[in-house]
Amino acid sequence: MRWKRTMQLLDVHCEGEIGKVAVGGVPKIPGETVAAQLHWLNTDPKGRELRRFLCLEPRGAPIGSVNLLLPAKHPDADAAFIILQPDQAHASSGSNSICVTTALLESGIVEMKEPETIVTLETAAGLVKATATCRDGRCEKVKLTMVPSFVHELDVRLGTPHWGEIALDLCYGGIFYALVDVGQIDLTIEKGNAAALVQAGMVLKDLINREIPVVHPEIPAISGVAYVMFRDTEADGTVRTCTTMWPGRADRSPCGTGNSANLAALHARGKVKVGDVFKSRSIIGSQFEVGLAAETTVAGKPAIIPTIAGRGFTFGLHQVALDPFDPLSEGFAMTDVWGPSAGEI
Repeated sequence: MRWKRTMQLLDVHCEGEIGKVAVGGVPKIPGETVAAQLHWLNTDPKGRELRRFLCLEPRGAPIGSVNLLLPAKHPDADAAFIILQPDQAHASSGSNSICVTTALLESGIVEMKEPETIVTLETAAGLVKATATCRDGRCEKVKLTMVPSFVHELDVRLGTPHWGEIALDLCYGGIFYALVDVGQIDLTIEKGNAAALVQAGMVLKDLINREIPVVHPEIPAISGVAYVMFRDTEADGTVRTCTTMWPGRADRSPCGTGNSANLAALHARGKVKVGDVFKSRSIIGSQFEVGLAAETTVAGKPAIIPTIAGRGFTFGLHQVALDPFDPLSEGFAMTDVWGPSAGEI
């Protein structure tokens, strides 16, 4: 076999959301910082080629992410990573941070110490502290201390062709989110409504990014609303979430960066305080523990430090390869599997 490229991927999921971790064969990604590497992946044709190689058919699939494990730039970090998804490379993710931590420890890349191992992850959004509970060679649970989260704007009014005027919060939790109370689109967050929620999320994301530009005040490589997250509150106080992801799928986990963004909104409204911890439940019923660790500022704006706790599980190890004679080497997507937005890939 005369393969042009090979990469080894450890299969991991966090509370149902797949976050494969590229542990071998990752090419050198140009950039002096992880944010610069993120920018290169999103703007250079070779970065686009790598993303399509890993995320599109025939090697990839609509569900899940691929995390590129990279050498750390920051002296305090154990490893760096960037999240690849079909649309672009992303700066930060709670579920993927848990997947990466689980992969690092259970593969032996970072030495596991029982009963607890602290792993510092470097992302384009900053450092994430992962505190892993470990027993019998297994990573049982990971608690993340996330990057500072803040409100960009609350109660934004947006005119829509389907639901009239809706209200949303624009908040940052490692990436930018539009947070929408799900009752405004006459749906509930449950598995049977996944397709309808995703379709609504794609419409809203397009409208928001056309009308409301957002850029991180200190990290210009992070811009635009990455996801629309629908939210609700259950009778027991649990926050129910459904993050909708391009080109058309629902996050299976409760969503770490989305809950961080939502926590910033709750804090700004006086509904949570430092020390509070609550549960967040996903569309499939899996759960995170969400906590408010501290208050801080970002570029002079009020911000918070969230914590997210959940579980990661390894379920396989595989190698992907590129045949130099493969006419479909750039990857492809079809609307029968990927949804209507596949035509934009």
